[in-house]
Amino acid sequence: MQVIEIRHPYKKTQIPTDDVVLVLGFFDGVHRGHQKVIETGRKIAEKKGLKLAVMTFNQHPSIVFKKIQANKMQYLTSLDQKKRLMAQLGVDYLYVIEFTSLFASLKPQEFVDQYMVDLHAQYAVAGFDYTYGPKDIADMTHLPEYAKGRFEIVMVPKETLDGEKVSSTRIREMLAAGDMEATTDLLGYSYEIEGTVIHGDARGRTLGFPTANIQTLSTTRIPREGVYATEIKVGEKWYPSMGSIGHNDTFEKGRKLTIEIYILNFNQDIYGEKVQVRWHHFLRDQVAFSGATGLVEQLKQDKLDTQKYFGLE
Repeated sequence: MQVIEIRHPYKKTQIPTDDVVLVLGFFDGVHRGHQKVIETGRKIAEKKGLKLAVMTFNQHPSIVFKKIQANKMQYLTSLDQKKRLMAQLGVDYLYVIEFTSLFASLKPQEFVDQYMVDLHAQYAVAGFDYTYGPKDIADMTHLPEYAKGRFEIVMVPKETLDGEKVSSTRIREMLAAGDMEATTDLLGYSYEIEGTVIHGDARGRTLGFPTANIQTLSTTRIPREGVYATEIKVGEKWYPSMGSIGHNDTFEKGRKLTIEIYILNFNQDIYGEKVQVRWHHFLRDQVAFSGATGLVEQLKQDKLDTQKYFGLE
Protein backbone atom coordinates (compact mmCIF):
# COMPACT_ATOMS: atom_id res chain seq x y z
CA MET A 1 0.00 0.00 0.00
CA GLN A 2 1.27 3.45 -0.91
CA VAL A 3 0.57 6.24 1.59
CA ILE A 4 0.24 9.68 -0.01
CA GLU A 5 0.23 12.61 2.37
CA ILE A 6 -1.44 15.72 0.97
CA ARG A 7 -1.44 19.32 2.14
CA HIS A 8 -3.83 21.62 0.32
CA PRO A 9 -3.20 22.89 -2.29
CA TYR A 10 -1.37 19.86 -3.63
CA LYS A 11 0.75 19.37 -6.73
CA LYS A 12 -0.72 17.14 -9.39
CA THR A 13 2.58 15.27 -9.57
CA GLN A 14 1.74 13.86 -6.12
CA ILE A 15 -1.23 11.97 -7.53
CA PRO A 16 -0.78 8.52 -9.10
CA THR A 17 -2.09 8.36 -12.66
CA ASP A 18 -4.16 5.19 -12.16
CA ASP A 19 -7.92 5.34 -12.35
CA VAL A 20 -9.32 4.39 -8.97
CA VAL A 21 -12.29 3.46 -6.91
CA LEU A 22 -12.15 6.19 -4.26
CA VAL A 23 -13.53 5.38 -0.80
CA LEU A 24 -14.19 8.38 1.44
CA GLY A 25 -14.48 8.78 5.20
CA PHE A 26 -12.59 9.60 8.37
CA PHE A 27 -12.66 5.97 9.52
CA ASP A 28 -11.79 6.37 13.21
CA GLY A 29 -11.60 2.82 14.48
CA VAL A 30 -11.92 1.27 10.99
CA HIS A 31 -14.86 -0.61 12.50
CA ARG A 32 -17.29 -3.04 10.88
CA GLY A 33 -19.27 -0.21 9.29
CA HIS A 34 -16.10 1.27 7.78
CA GLN A 35 -14.96 -2.17 6.69
CA LYS A 36 -18.24 -2.64 4.82
CA VAL A 37 -17.69 0.62 2.93
CA ILE A 38 -14.10 -0.27 2.05
CA GLU A 39 -15.05 -3.83 1.09
CA THR A 40 -17.72 -2.43 -1.24
CA GLY A 41 -15.04 -0.34 -2.93
CA ARG A 42 -12.64 -3.27 -3.11
CA LYS A 43 -15.16 -5.49 -4.86
CA ILE A 44 -15.85 -2.81 -7.46
CA ALA A 45 -12.11 -2.27 -7.99
CA GLU A 46 -11.52 -5.98 -8.51
CA LYS A 47 -14.45 -6.29 -10.91
CA LYS A 48 -13.49 -3.23 -12.96
CA GLY A 49 -9.71 -3.71 -12.87
CA LEU A 50 -9.13 -0.46 -10.96
CA LYS A 51 -6.92 0.49 -8.03
CA LEU A 52 -8.54 0.89 -4.62
CA ALA A 53 -7.88 4.27 -3.01
CA VAL A 54 -9.07 5.48 0.38
CA MET A 55 -9.09 9.08 1.54
CA THR A 56 -8.86 10.00 5.21
CA PHE A 57 -7.63 12.96 7.27
CA ASN A 58 -4.68 13.44 9.60
CA GLN A 59 -6.97 14.83 12.33
CA HIS A 60 -10.66 15.05 13.06
CA PRO A 61 -12.45 17.90 11.23
CA SER A 62 -14.02 19.13 14.49
CA ILE A 63 -10.58 20.35 15.58
CA VAL A 64 -10.88 22.98 12.85
CA PHE A 65 -14.64 23.54 12.87
CA LYS A 66 -15.32 23.47 16.61
CA LYS A 67 -11.98 24.80 17.80
CA ILE A 68 -11.30 21.70 19.91
CA GLN A 69 -7.66 21.51 20.97
CA ALA A 70 -5.85 18.81 19.04
CA ASN A 71 -4.47 17.24 22.24
CA LYS A 72 -7.99 17.00 23.69
CA MET A 73 -9.28 14.85 20.84
CA GLN A 74 -9.11 11.13 21.55
CA TYR A 75 -9.10 8.59 18.75
CA LEU A 76 -9.97 4.90 18.57
CA THR A 77 -7.07 4.41 16.17
CA SER A 78 -3.85 6.30 15.68
CA LEU A 79 -2.84 7.14 12.12
CA ASP A 80 -0.29 4.31 12.20
CA GLN A 81 -2.96 1.84 13.32
CA LYS A 82 -5.28 3.11 10.62
CA LYS A 83 -2.58 2.56 8.00
CA ARG A 84 -2.03 -1.04 9.16
CA LEU A 85 -5.75 -1.79 9.07
CA MET A 86 -6.15 -0.24 5.61
CA ALA A 87 -3.28 -2.33 4.27
CA GLN A 88 -4.95 -5.47 5.66
CA LEU A 89 -8.15 -4.51 3.81
CA GLY A 90 -6.36 -4.48 0.46
CA VAL A 91 -6.10 -0.73 -0.11
CA ASP A 92 -3.66 0.28 -2.87
CA TYR A 93 -3.45 4.03 -2.20
CA LEU A 94 -4.15 5.70 1.14
CA TYR A 95 -4.55 9.47 0.85
CA VAL A 96 -3.98 11.22 4.18
CA ILE A 97 -5.24 14.78 3.79
CA GLU A 98 -3.96 17.38 6.23
CA PHE A 99 -7.19 18.88 7.53
CA THR A 100 -6.42 22.59 7.73
CA SER A 101 -8.60 25.69 7.72
CA LEU A 102 -7.65 26.27 4.09
CA PHE A 103 -8.74 22.77 3.12
CA ALA A 104 -11.93 23.14 5.17
CA SER A 105 -12.81 26.32 3.27
CA LEU A 106 -13.22 24.43 0.00
CA LYS A 107 -16.70 24.70 -1.46
CA PRO A 108 -18.42 21.37 -2.20
CA GLN A 109 -17.86 21.71 -5.95
CA GLU A 110 -14.17 22.50 -5.41
CA PHE A 111 -13.78 19.47 -3.16
CA VAL A 112 -15.41 17.18 -5.71
CA ASP A 113 -13.34 18.61 -8.56
CA GLN A 114 -9.99 18.54 -6.77
CA TYR A 115 -10.36 15.57 -4.42
CA MET A 116 -12.48 13.19 -6.46
CA VAL A 117 -12.20 13.98 -10.16
CA ASP A 118 -8.53 15.05 -10.05
CA LEU A 119 -7.68 11.94 -8.03
CA HIS A 120 -8.94 9.95 -11.05
CA ALA A 121 -11.99 8.51 -9.31
CA GLN A 122 -14.13 6.40 -11.62
CA TYR A 123 -16.26 5.45 -8.63
CA ALA A 124 -16.79 7.35 -5.38
CA VAL A 125 -17.86 5.09 -2.52
CA ALA A 126 -18.95 6.38 0.89
CA GLY A 127 -21.32 5.67 3.74
CA PHE A 128 -24.86 7.04 3.68
CA ASP A 129 -23.95 9.78 6.18
CA TYR A 130 -20.74 11.05 4.53
CA THR A 131 -20.48 14.82 4.12
CA TYR A 132 -17.93 17.07 2.40
CA GLY A 133 -19.17 20.44 3.57
CA PRO A 134 -22.39 21.76 5.14
CA LYS A 135 -24.73 18.78 5.53
CA ASP A 136 -27.69 20.50 3.86
CA ILE A 137 -25.79 21.01 0.59
CA ALA A 138 -22.90 18.54 0.72
CA ASP A 139 -24.23 15.11 1.59
CA MET A 140 -24.44 11.94 -0.50
CA THR A 141 -27.83 12.86 -1.99
CA HIS A 142 -26.32 16.06 -3.44
CA LEU A 143 -23.18 14.41 -4.79
CA PRO A 144 -24.62 13.69 -8.28
CA GLU A 145 -25.09 17.45 -8.78
CA TYR A 146 -21.38 18.04 -8.24
CA ALA A 147 -20.20 14.86 -9.98
CA LYS A 148 -21.88 15.91 -13.24
CA GLY A 149 -21.64 12.39 -14.59
CA ARG A 150 -17.85 12.25 -14.35
CA PHE A 151 -17.83 9.26 -12.00
CA GLU A 152 -20.21 6.70 -10.56
CA ILE A 153 -21.51 7.13 -7.00
CA VAL A 154 -22.04 4.25 -4.59
CA MET A 155 -23.73 4.99 -1.28
CA VAL A 156 -23.32 2.25 1.33
CA PRO A 157 -26.21 1.84 3.82
CA LYS A 158 -25.59 1.76 7.54
CA GLU A 159 -24.21 -1.37 9.16
CA THR A 160 -26.11 -2.53 12.23
CA LEU A 161 -25.42 -4.90 15.09
CA ASP A 162 -28.22 -5.99 17.43
CA GLY A 163 -30.52 -3.54 15.67
CA GLU A 164 -28.33 -0.48 16.27
CA LYS A 165 -25.94 1.35 13.97
CA VAL A 166 -22.28 0.40 14.20
CA SER A 167 -20.54 3.70 14.95
CA SER A 168 -17.44 5.17 16.53
CA THR A 169 -19.68 6.83 19.12
CA ARG A 170 -21.17 3.49 20.14
CA ILE A 171 -17.69 1.99 20.44
CA ARG A 172 -16.56 4.83 22.68
CA GLU A 173 -19.58 4.16 24.91
CA MET A 174 -18.63 0.48 25.17
CA LEU A 175 -15.03 1.39 26.07
CA ALA A 176 -16.30 3.72 28.78
CA ALA A 177 -18.36 0.84 30.16
CA GLY A 178 -15.44 -1.61 29.99
CA ASP A 179 -17.48 -3.89 27.72
CA MET A 180 -14.63 -5.25 25.64
CA GLU A 181 -16.67 -8.08 24.11
CA ALA A 182 -19.13 -5.57 22.63
CA THR A 183 -16.22 -3.38 21.55
CA THR A 184 -14.66 -6.32 19.73
CA ASP A 185 -17.97 -7.16 18.06
CA LEU A 186 -18.35 -3.60 16.79
CA LEU A 187 -14.76 -3.23 15.64
CA GLY A 188 -14.35 -6.69 14.18
CA TYR A 189 -11.06 -7.04 16.09
CA SER A 190 -9.77 -6.56 19.65
CA TYR A 191 -9.32 -2.96 20.79
CA GLU A 192 -5.67 -1.98 20.74
CA ILE A 193 -3.56 0.92 21.98
CA GLU A 194 0.06 1.88 21.33
CA GLY A 195 2.60 3.21 23.78
CA THR A 196 6.13 3.22 25.13
CA VAL A 197 7.32 1.32 28.20
CA ILE A 198 8.60 3.82 30.77
CA HIS A 199 9.97 3.61 34.31
CA GLY A 200 7.38 3.61 37.08
CA ASP A 201 7.87 3.46 40.85
CA ALA A 202 8.83 -0.27 40.62
CA ARG A 203 6.37 -1.15 43.40
CA GLY A 204 4.95 -4.05 41.40
CA ARG A 205 8.33 -5.74 41.39
CA THR A 206 8.50 -5.64 45.21
CA LEU A 207 5.02 -7.18 45.35
CA GLY A 208 5.96 -10.04 43.04
CA PHE A 209 4.05 -8.58 40.11
CA PRO A 210 6.50 -6.55 37.99
CA THR A 211 4.62 -4.46 35.45
CA ALA A 212 5.41 -2.59 32.28
CA ASN A 213 4.22 1.01 32.64
CA ILE A 214 2.81 2.17 29.31
CA GLN A 215 2.96 5.81 28.30
CA THR A 216 0.41 6.70 25.62
CA LEU A 217 -0.32 9.84 23.65
CA SER A 218 -2.96 12.16 25.09
CA THR A 219 -4.99 11.51 21.94
CA THR A 220 -5.34 7.77 22.74
CA ARG A 221 -8.75 6.68 23.98
CA ILE A 222 -8.27 4.51 27.07
CA PRO A 223 -10.88 1.99 28.24
CA ARG A 224 -12.63 2.35 31.60
CA GLU A 225 -10.51 2.09 34.74
CA GLY A 226 -10.16 -1.47 35.96
CA VAL A 227 -8.25 -4.71 35.56
CA TYR A 228 -8.37 -6.61 32.27
CA ALA A 229 -7.19 -9.73 30.50
CA THR A 230 -4.91 -8.30 27.84
CA GLU A 231 -2.20 -9.14 25.36
CA ILE A 232 0.95 -7.12 24.77
CA LYS A 233 3.12 -7.13 21.67
CA VAL A 234 6.85 -6.85 22.40
CA GLY A 235 8.95 -6.95 19.28
CA GLU A 236 7.07 -9.24 16.93
CA LYS A 237 5.50 -11.48 19.58
CA TRP A 238 2.21 -11.26 21.47
CA TYR A 239 2.20 -12.29 25.14
CA PRO A 240 -0.84 -12.97 27.37
CA SER A 241 -0.97 -10.38 30.11
CA MET A 242 -3.00 -8.66 32.79
CA GLY A 243 -3.66 -4.96 32.34
CA SER A 244 -4.51 -2.35 34.95
CA ILE A 245 -5.85 1.14 34.30
CA GLY A 246 -6.08 3.24 37.44
CA HIS A 247 -4.58 5.64 39.97
CA ASN A 248 -2.91 3.22 42.42
CA ASP A 249 -5.10 4.53 45.25
CA THR A 250 -3.91 1.81 47.64
CA PHE A 251 -0.61 3.64 48.11
CA GLU A 252 -1.39 7.26 47.40
CA LYS A 253 -4.51 9.24 46.59
CA GLY A 254 -4.67 11.63 43.67
CA ARG A 255 -2.02 9.98 41.50
CA LYS A 256 -2.30 10.43 37.76
CA LEU A 257 -3.85 7.66 35.69
CA THR A 258 -1.43 4.87 34.82
CA ILE A 259 -1.55 1.87 32.49
CA GLU A 260 0.38 -1.10 33.85
CA ILE A 261 0.77 -4.49 32.20
CA TYR A 262 1.84 -7.65 34.03
CA ILE A 263 3.09 -10.10 31.39
CA LEU A 264 2.56 -13.77 32.16
CA ASN A 265 5.68 -15.98 32.13
CA PHE A 266 7.93 -13.10 31.11
CA ASN A 267 11.18 -11.90 32.61
CA GLN A 268 12.81 -9.25 30.45
CA ASP A 269 13.57 -5.55 30.85
CA ILE A 270 11.71 -3.76 28.07
CA TYR A 271 12.11 -0.09 29.00
CA GLY A 272 11.91 2.12 25.96
CA GLU A 273 10.14 -0.51 23.86
CA LYS A 274 7.29 0.57 21.59
CA VAL A 275 4.46 -1.84 22.38
CA GLN A 276 0.86 -2.54 21.48
CA VAL A 277 -1.76 -3.71 23.98
CA ARG A 278 -4.99 -5.54 23.17
CA TRP A 279 -7.83 -5.26 25.68
CA HIS A 280 -9.87 -8.46 25.69
CA HIS A 281 -11.93 -8.81 28.85
CA PHE A 282 -12.84 -6.71 31.90
CA LEU A 283 -12.02 -8.61 35.10
CA ARG A 284 -12.91 -6.17 37.87
CA ASP A 285 -13.12 -2.57 39.05
CA GLN A 286 -10.22 -0.86 40.76
CA VAL A 287 -10.25 -1.17 44.55
CA ALA A 288 -8.30 0.78 47.17
CA PHE A 289 -6.93 -1.82 49.59
CA SER A 290 -5.93 -1.10 53.19
CA GLY A 291 -2.39 -2.27 52.47
CA ALA A 292 -0.06 -4.34 50.31
CA THR A 293 -1.24 -7.73 51.68
CA GLY A 294 -4.79 -7.34 50.43
CA LEU A 295 -3.59 -6.06 47.08
CA VAL A 296 -1.22 -9.00 46.57
CA GLU A 297 -3.98 -11.50 47.33
CA GLN A 298 -6.24 -9.81 44.79
CA LEU A 299 -3.45 -9.74 42.19
CA LYS A 300 -2.99 -13.48 42.66
CA GLN A 301 -6.68 -13.97 41.95
CA ASP A 302 -6.48 -11.62 38.95
CA LYS A 303 -3.60 -13.70 37.59
CA LEU A 304 -5.64 -16.88 37.97
CA ASP A 305 -8.61 -15.24 36.23
CA THR A 306 -6.35 -14.06 33.41
CA GLN A 307 -4.84 -17.52 33.00
CA LYS A 308 -8.33 -18.98 32.93
CA TYR A 309 -9.40 -16.49 30.25
CA PHE A 310 -6.49 -17.51 28.02
CA GLY A 311 -6.88 -21.22 28.81
CA LEU A 312 -3.51 -21.34 30.60
CA GLU A 313 -4.67 -22.94 33.85
